[in-house]
Amino acid sequence: MDIAQRFINYTKINTTTHKENGLAGIMPSNPNEMQLASLLEKELKELGLSQIIKRSNSITTALLPANVSNAPRIAFFAHLDTSSEQKNDTKAQITHYEGGDICLNKELDLYLRESEFEELKNYKGDDIIHTDGTSLLGADDKAAIAAIMDMLEFFVKNPSLKHGDIIVGFLPDEEQGLRGAKAFDVKEVNADFGYCLDCCGIGEFIYENWNAADAIVTFQGVSAHPMSAKGKLVNSLILAHQFISMLPRGEAPEYTEGKEGYFWVKELNGNSAKTILKIDIREFDEEKYNQRIQFLKDLCNSCEKLWGKQSIQIHLSHRYKNVFNALKTKDCLPVKLALKAYENLDIKAKIIPMRGGYDGAVLSEKGLMCPNIFTGAHNFHSIYEYLPLKSLKAASKVLQEIILLASETKA
Repeated sequence: MDIAQRFINYTKINTTTHKENGLAGIMPSNPNEMQLASLLEKELKELGLSQIIKRSNSITTALLPANVSNAPRIAFFAHLDTSSEQKNDTKAQITHYEGGDICLNKELDLYLRESEFEELKNYKGDDIIHTDGTSLLGADDKAAIAAIMDMLEFFVKNPSLKHGDIIVGFLPDEEQGLRGAKAFDVKEVNADFGYCLDCCGIGEFIYENWNAADAIVTFQGVSAHPMSAKGKLVNSLILAHQFISMLPRGEAPEYTEGKEGYFWVKELNGNSAKTILKIDIREFDEEKYNQRIQFLKDLCNSCEKLWGKQSIQIHLSHRYKNVFNALKTKDCLPVKLALKAYENLDIKAKIIPMRGGYDGAVLSEKGLMCPNIFTGAHNFHSIYEYLPLKSLKAASKVLQEIILLASETKA
């Protein structure tokens, strides 16, 4: 099947992640993720793969058995859900781009403007897949699914080409805390290493991301009627604001870039009696990450001594770790193979530290190293999301080349 048609077929199934269901522990959070998994199960059977398993939580895996001995077992992952920023059904369109602006929706006067999205200039002469301006495109991560399935079809149709065991995995609910990856048992696939496809423009390659934790700080005040509040009222809202004022100035998302970490004061709810503050903690370096966590603990201890016992409590939870903690070195085999594949295909590698997380962060922490390869798309989580067709094809080619290179490598 043509890769563009594959992708468009997948976008027709609305798999917007459902946050309320996710918070209730339901997986997949959107039942349409199971519908997409069923379609993939059918296509995997048609391609003749083995060990096809579609689980009750929609996690779906399959194997294309090796035709050469001693090559590494490589797994490739994509996620089934799309972001909740937009919930409408996707109506994908293809425009042959020759420059200028692309009209997404004439009635709504919506355009993908070259003046706002200058990288469009790089794709003159290419076919560009985009939305009608009323939804996401869903290339995050259905472009990845299309690239993986296209890669499988390539090897099925070319059985003389040598390859080791090729494992594929499709995971739910990445868009709300990497839930599918957290539920996935890496021992089931027993791969030597893997790759996720979950980053943007052609050439991007990621093997570093945040170490991430969440902090919930609870401030307990003492309520009193304002007519007799003097000396009695302890306003928890004021305590929370005083606490926020003691966080390091300039170490917030709006002041940082690259590998600069931060505390993100993300949510504040409460009243004078009780207030809850939510903070995201992010840092690339593991030692600095631990220092940030300790800073919050120490700050809470100091505030409790100042304000009194039970005035403040903190709950810290780990979200995901930096993939590089597992890779240890940029010279490890999955990184070397990917960069060599880029080079062989004349694709300039853009190595970017990812100021976010992806399924590979969780899988790597579980022992399955998973760097991140581009899908080719731009403007994830936006009605202006678009996918140059040549970039999508290049993503599939990179996977093919990695497998061919790995067939010459001993596991």
